[in-house]
Amino acid sequence: MSTVRIGNKLIGDDQPCFIIAEIGINHNGDLELAKRLISLAVAAGCDAVKFQKRTPELCVPAAQRAVMRETPWGYISYMDYREKVEFGQAEYEQIDDYCQKSGIIWFASCWDNPSVDFIQKFNVPCYKIASATMNNETLLRHTRDTGKAILLSTGMSTLEDVDRAVAILGKEDLALLHAVSTYPAEYGELNLRAILTLKQHFNLPVGYSGHETGIASTVAAVAMGACVVERHITLDRAMWGSDQAASLEPNGITRVVRDIRLVEKSMGTGEKKIVERELPIIARLRRVD
Repeated sequence: MSTVRIGNKLIGDDQPCFIIAEIGINHNGDLELAKRLISLAVAAGCDAVKFQKRTPELCVPAAQRAVMRETPWGYISYMDYREKVEFGQAEYEQIDDYCQKSGIIWFASCWDNPSVDFIQKFNVPCYKIASATMNNETLLRHTRDTGKAILLSTGMSTLEDVDRAVAILGKEDLALLHAVSTYPAEYGELNLRAILTLKQHFNLPVGYSGHETGIASTVAAVAMGACVVERHITLDRAMWGSDQAASLEPNGITRVVRDIRLVEKSMGTGEKKIVERELPIIARLRRVD
């Protein structure tokens, strides 16, 4: 199976799991909160942080633009809300600088072509295709034209849907992420065995993008062969925002990273043998009649 390089990391079988802390829009348009979330990911031992980038006038359907909603900025239209949670050039320059100084990779899932062009100015090492946009052929081709590695999330899709997306993107520098796009996801929906289905069908690196509230299934995904893990992070799940409830708080993301690394350490080579620390136990407990 091929490997995919993201910055100074390799993704694939026999490589350490690449762990992504999804900040997404959990920063609620607050740059200082975004920096705190980056610092959380660094402290937990994550390999990367990921943001989301949209052009609201392209991504918000006309019928939803004037819909009013309660927000931290008051009772405003959905379009105004989408604009308030979008970072621009000045904010991303600071994010780029902060991540470089913190020693962590950053990139984004871009929901439209201008957003791809915007993020490309920062020379990120890869792009994420969100499950919601994996059927957008124009976006797939535009993202592939950047020449960067791509992580393709596969929520809300059948195997045939993934086949079509992979046919457009090509298999070079491509990894797939099994996902279930419910927020938060219920354990009975997760279908972790689909990780094995994707690996066998596409012969590509396959990871897991989880939206459940706990950590056990995410760690299990790695034991099943997921070479990438992505989880949303937040400082507090009670914070305002659509993705907060499906996110991990500081203790949760720290435990995910810790447990994934312990699982990796535990896997071994598969050879059945006696380990050195068993030898004195053999001498003490084994008896030959």
